Amino acid sequence: MKIERFGRFHTDLGECPLWDGEKLWLMDCRKGLIVTLDSQGEASLQAEVPAPAGSFALRQGGGLVVALRDEVILIDPDGSRHVVGRLEVHHPNMRLNDGAAMPDGSFILGTMHTLREPGEAPLGGLYRLGTDHRFTRIGPALGVANGPLIHPASGLFTICDSTARRADSYEFLPDGTLGPAQLYADFTALNSPPDGCCLDDEGGFWTALVTGSAIVRLDPQGQVTQRIDVPVKHAAALCFGGPDLSEIYLTTISDSGRLKADGPLDGAVLKITGHGRRGVPMDWYQG
Repeated sequence: MKIERFGRFHTDLGECPLWDGEKLWLMDCRKGLIVTLDSQGEASLQAEVPAPAGSFALRQGGGLVVALRDEVILIDPDGSRHVVGRLEVHHPNMRLNDGAAMPDGSFILGTMHTLREPGEAPLGGLYRLGTDHRFTRIGPALGVANGPLIHPASGLFTICDSTARRADSYEFLPDGTLGPAQLYADFTALNSPPDGCCLDDEGGFWTALVTGSAIVRLDPQGQVTQRIDVPVKHAAALCFGGPDLSEIYLTTISDSGRLKADGPLDGAVLKITGHGRRGVPMDWYQG
């Protein structure tokens, strides 16, 4: 197995890596930059948005859907921007965080509410932007929502709460909201919160251990089946990419505001090969 730096682009808070079939997309959430890295790792700026930003996905017809602090916007191929969703509550320590396109073409995202008092419930929730641009709250607020996806083994919506160090699965109810949480995985024994997530083609659930200097693969029962230690202090998010989706791309953190690291690869994008797994093509937002 080989772990190497991919390109020279450096992030404060690298998140949301996506492989579109030809190039790698990612966001520096703290700077509000969305960039692409070509096959040689050369960076090109694709969009700049107000910081802090939460996440983004690619639109099927071109352009982007982007979660900002309190709003979700669409960026058209010509660069024009439209607000399509707003949080109904506001708090200085709460904002939109991670999100992803789903197999049905929607975009689902969650909030993060930090610096809460003991026993204080988080504000916010889990939200869905439909292909018709309708923005609705579908589920409960998490401490820090990360890595939303549909798990292929169960067909359930699965998402991490980094604060609680767990991932839960939810069934979609007939009205489009989420049913009760079902524990998928407990990360307490791994001594790190989970962060960004992705899937391999055998149903493996991968996540970055943000304070554990590692990425891990979990089976459908939520048990760790593979661990890869990485030469950074804070691994943030990952995706599969490359011509045959056999490469893992990992974004990292040098200064998130709460997490800081100054090692030679902290803030870099890493490419991991020879790990024996392949990914699945990403989903696109179809609105």
